[in-house]
Amino acid sequence: MKRRRLLFAILVIFLLEGMGIFGFLKGVKGTSQDVATVNKIVKTLERDWDNLPFHTNPTELDYVAIGGDGAVRFKTREHLSETVSQAISHRDTILDIGPPGRVVGKVIIYNPSDEDFASKRRAAAFWMSLLLAFQAFLLAAYALRLYGMLVKPFCKLEGFAERIAGGNLDIPLEMDRQNLFGAFTESFDLMRAELKKAKLAQAKANAGKKELVAKLSHDIKTPVASIKAAAEVGAALAKDERMKENYGQIIQKADQVNSLVTNLFTATLEELQELTVAPVDMDSKEVGALLENADYLHRAKIPEIPPCLVWADRLRLQQVFDNVFANSYKYADTDIMVQAGREGSRLVVVIEDYGGGLLEEEVFYIKEKFRRGANAKEIEGAGLGLFISDYFMEAMDGRFIVENGENGLKASVVIPLSGTV
Repeated sequence: MKRRRLLFAILVIFLLEGMGIFGFLKGVKGTSQDVATVNKIVKTLERDWDNLPFHTNPTELDYVAIGGDGAVRFKTREHLSETVSQAISHRDTILDIGPPGRVVGKVIIYNPSDEDFASKRRAAAFWMSLLLAFQAFLLAAYALRLYGMLVKPFCKLEGFAERIAGGNLDIPLEMDRQNLFGAFTESFDLMRAELKKAKLAQAKANAGKKELVAKLSHDIKTPVASIKAAAEVGAALAKDERMKENYGQIIQKADQVNSLVTNLFTATLEELQELTVAPVDMDSKEVGALLENADYLHRAKIPEIPPCLVWADRLRLQQVFDNVFANSYKYADTDIMVQAGREGSRLVVVIEDYGGGLLEEEVFYIKEKFRRGANAKEIEGAGLGLFISDYFMEAMDGRFIVENGENGLKASVVIPLSGTV
């Protein structure tokens, strides 16, 4: 409703301006001169014609008295028409001086309509310019409002869609319920939340399968070991070569079963190796933008990134920063310190929270798949974020280092410079 009123007001102002300009141009007319005043000037000049040096102007009008020879005999001020041709071009009033039948000269009474018109035109131009500037300001403000309501939400949706496509479901979509697409963006964030629930459920199911495989492996290994031991004893006691061969086959098959069970126990999620990483040349300014996108709770002060050209996959690098900030939000819930600088042929971004860090033995294996710290017991998560981040950085010929810092857990993202890979 407010937008409609603003647009209606702007339209009305434009119409009024047009009408004002049209009326101003159409209504401009020459200033009419009072007949009695003009006659008074003529009569006074006729009376004082022979003694014009002592003549005084009895009115407020300006005029020039010209003799029969065309010479100027008297004028009230400078810069007035002094010839008949000048007076005609200026639309001045020209009258004869003298009794009927004996003209001794002429009086040119100055027409001030041009000056009045110029003054009015300057005033009108000033106010029109001021009004147009105000309208331009209103339109610019309205354009910014439209950008914030229409364009900006779609830009956020674009980055949000990239994250969803990359598998990052932890960062919510910022919403403004007051704008035109508030409900629309809320639906997208609900979709993200549901996808995250499904992903966590899948991760939990995978973890359960892993535990089941580990348990079955232990249970299977015990009887297999017994079978192998009994076969080894039988082979040692057997006197017949054929019996020894049979026991040897039993031992061989027991070893084969043991190897298969071990392979099941150490199996990894093959789908993680299918995530493509395609690094390209990227301006370091984009690294700062990625950090700002990852810090959606605004817990950190993003520093100035040294100007350089890095070799990285923008989407995967965004996921790395997203994972680090998301972990800090969940497990530390403190402010975050971010530092960035060049170290040789690398750009190093250090992200550290103030949560106290992890136990040293946990830091050793925290980047492994399904590994989580002791402080994560009551917090949802799959234990894959740091593992994936490490995988992405290795694929970009960089490094991902996790260690305890002075204040909390510190993650160093080491990005190679372009041309050094």
